[in-house]
Parts: sequence; structure tokens; C-alpha cells
Amino acid sequence: MAVPVQQQTQERPDVHHYLEIVRRRRLLFLIPLLLGWLAVWGASWVLPPRYKSGTLILVEQPTMPRDYVMPNVAENLQERLQSITQQILSRSRLLHIADELNLYSKDRIRLSPDDIVDSMRKHIEIELVRGSDNRINAFNVYYTAGNARIAQEVTSRLTNLFINENLEVRQQESEGNTKFLEDQLQSARQTLEAQEEKIREFKAQHVGELPGQLNSNVQILGGLQTQLQAEGEALNASKQQRVYLETLLGQYRALRGPSSDPAAPKGGIAELDDQIDKLRTELRNLSSTYGEKHPEIRRLKDEIAKAEAQRSQLLAEKKSNDSKSQPGAEKPDAAAEGAGERDPSSLAQLQSQLQANEIEIKNREQAISALTAKIGEYQARLNQEPITEQQLADLTRGYDQSKASYDDLLKKKNDSAMATSMELLQQGERFRIIDPPSLPLKPSFPNRLKFCGVGLLVGLALGAGLVWAAEMLDDRIYNEMELRRLLPGPVLSELPVIYDPADERHQQKQAWISWATTALVVVAILAGSAVSYLKG
Repeated sequence: MAVPVQQQTQERPDVHHYLEIVRRRRLLFLIPLLLGWLAVWGASWVLPPRYKSGTLILVEQPTMPRDYVMPNVAENLQERLQSITQQILSRSRLLHIADELNLYSKDRIRLSPDDIVDSMRKHIEIELVRGSDNRINAFNVYYTAGNARIAQEVTSRLTNLFINENLEVRQQESEGNTKFLEDQLQSARQTLEAQEEKIREFKAQHVGELPGQLNSNVQILGGLQTQLQAEGEALNASKQQRVYLETLLGQYRALRGPSSDPAAPKGGIAELDDQIDKLRTELRNLSSTYGEKHPEIRRLKDEIAKAEAQRSQLLAEKKSNDSKSQPGAEKPDAAAEGAGERDPSSLAQLQSQLQANEIEIKNREQAISALTAKIGEYQARLNQEPITEQQLADLTRGYDQSKASYDDLLKKKNDSAMATSMELLQQGERFRIIDPPSLPLKPSFPNRLKFCGVGLLVGLALGAGLVWAAEMLDDRIYNEMELRRLLPGPVLSELPVIYDPADERHQQKQAWISWATTALVVVAILAGSAVSYLKG
């Protein structure tokens, strides 16, 4: 049978129903509440206390402006702190501290060194402090121990390790970077010296062919060509002079005629002159084709020298014969005698001029040959200049790259050396203690006030759980709503509750016990909380 909506609304459990449950089972709720709170709160007084000592370390920036000296160590402070922390929390460091301070002296028999190290690591805490720009400005170091003095001493040791390790790490890293740059600089210096040696050898092998000497080579070549032209003109003039002298000499010999002296040796002066002219003509022809050391050239020169020596001998003999003439002979007239005296001297003068002309022609030809060779040399230099320029450009390009690399490494090395000096003088980024390790006066664990609150929650949960279990297991009917839920039809009448004096006294007694228990629980919890606050 359907129940009206109004009846369903009236039968729903309300606050009064739950308050009735609390009133009816208040002792079942209060006693577990008190016991649960007492168990947790009492545990806070049984557990061994732990004292936590802490210190604040400030990260100071370098005193030298970065515009003057650029640090040569890693800028990531968080990574460096992690590296320093790993070194400080190493097994050797922590065991050294434990041995010096005699930590865990009571448990040394059952604890291994690894257990001691693990326990110390659990009690060490590093807390980073960041600024508004999310940069690490400082960090806290905490250590928790069963003794306040031990906690302070261990925190002090850890703080000193952080400060010293940071200085040592920065100095080692700075010196390592400087040493690396010095090694790279030495390698770059060797490469640069090798490049300089190559350029030096190349310039020594191509003297006069370098691109920088192009203008001077062109000027020298122009001067040589001008000299060659002048020497050619002078050679032509000398050859014309030779032709003129040979013509005069031929005319003189034609006017003079053959020698009438019966004592003259066979082969007169005229014949020797003709022979010498032929030999010189042949020598000139061969000289235009062969060099001075050619065998034929040497043979002709020897024959010319012998003919000239023979001619000189004939001239000398003729003069001797003329001086030995008879004294009674009739003297020629003065004009004939003068002509006769001048003839030998004029012939000798012409021959001397012709010899000088031959020497001049020879010298001119040698000069022209030398100039031609030099012109060919300088023209070869000019022709070789583009190739030399390309080769020198390749060498210079490698040298410039090596020089730029060397200069860059030299600057970095000098900057790094200055930064290393700054680190050695402890003027770089360093750690400074702001708050020295504290001596804790109250234990950080257990927090008895927190235990008190947790105990209250545990007691409430325990009491509520027991009340709920009792209600679920109890099948008795305590109110009209429960009765209506069980009956199939509507309730037509109800019986009033009849109280007797005994029931009234029992209810009053139960009420007094409930209130007394409630007061006891409240007072106990408040007193415990006050004691925890004052002692904690």
C-alpha cells in the first residue's frame, strides 16, 4: 500500500532522531572518545623526543661587477647545490661526522655503518629559498637528533661543509676551466706557428713573385725594357761605327798598295788585315747563335789573336827596316816623308778604334742578353703572380682563422685567469651564514599539541563507529517513526508512557552519570591540550 507523500516526509529521519541516538548512547560514545584520545595523546609522551636544529645560509653574489670580471664557473646554483649535497651526504663524510660526535653510540653494536649513514641522511633536510625572480637567494640546513646539542653540532658541521665545499668546488672548477683554456691556447699557438712557418717558407721560395710586389715588378720590367731599347739603339750605332771604320780601313789599304820591301815576310799586312776582318765577321755571325764557351767561338778568337800578334810583329819589323836605310840615300821631300810617317800611325789608330768598337759591340750584346734574360724572368714572375696570389691567399686564410682562434682563446684565457684569481681571493659567489645553527629548546617531534588534536579525531571516529555498530545491531523500537515503518497500516491510537518513581530515579541517575562523564572527557581533553601546548 502506498504511503502519502506527507506521511513519507514526516517519517524521514531528522536532527532530532540523531540527537536521540546520541542521548541514548552517550556513554558508548564518550568512553571510546576518551580512550582513543588518551591512547594517542599518551603516545606523544612515550615516544622519544627529536630536536631539530636549523641554519640559514645566504647566497652572496660576487663583489666584483660582472662587467669587469665574468665568472668562469657554472651559473646554475641549483645544480651546483645538488652536486655539493651529494658530496656532503657521501658515506665517508657522514661517517666521519658520526665518529667525531659519537652519534648512535648506544646502537653502534646493532647498526652497521650503512645503517648509520642512511639514518643520518633521513634526518638531514635541505630547503631552498627563492626570491621574487625565482632565483635561489638562500637555503636552510636542518638536522634532527635526539639531543639538542647534538642536533646543533651536526648542523654546524654540515654548514661548514657546505661553505667550504662550495669554495673548493668553485675554485677547482675555475682552475680546471683556466687549465683547459691554457691547453687549448697552447695547441692554437702551435697551429698558428705552423701556419706562420708555411707562409714564411712560401715567401722565401717566391721572392719577387708575391702579390705585394706586383707594382714594383711592373716598374722594374718597364725600366728593363727601356734599358733594352737604349742598349739596342747603342748597339746599332756601334755597328754603324764599325762599318764606317772598316770602310776607312779598306780605303787606306787600297791607297797604300802592296808592300815593295823584298825583306817583308810572306803574307803582308794587308793580307793579315783581310784575314782578321774575315775572322771577325765569322765570329760575329757565330756569336749571334752560340755562347761564349762554344768551341768554334774559342777557335776563332784564338786565330784572331794570332793574326793580330803576327800583324803587330810585321809592323814592328817594318819600322826597324825603315830606320836602317843607307845614309847616302836621297831623302824624300818633306811632304812625302810626313805622309810616310803618318801612314803607320793612322793605320794603327784605325785598327785601335775598330778593336774598341768590337769590344763595345760585344759588351752591348752581353748587356742586351742580360737584359733579355731579366725581362724574361720578370715576365715569368708576372705570369706566375695569379697562381702565387691564390696559393698565398689559401695560406693566409688558414693563418687568419688560426689567428682569430688564437686571439679568442687568449682573451678567454685571460678572462678565466682573472676569474680564477677572484675565486681564490674568495670574492666570487659564496655562502654566508645568516642565522647560526640554533639550539632547539623544544622538541620538533612529537608535536604533542598535534597529537592531542589527532587523538581527539581518533576518539570521535572510534565513538561514532561504536554507536553506529550498536544501532545496527539493536532491533528494539524507540520511537513512533520506527513503529510506523514496521506496521502495514496507519496507527489509530497510542498508549502514553507511564513512569514510576524507580524509573524516574534511574533516568536521573543515568543523566547525572552522562553529564559527569561528559564533563570528565571535556576537562581531560582541555587539560591535556593545555599541558601539550605549555610543554611543547
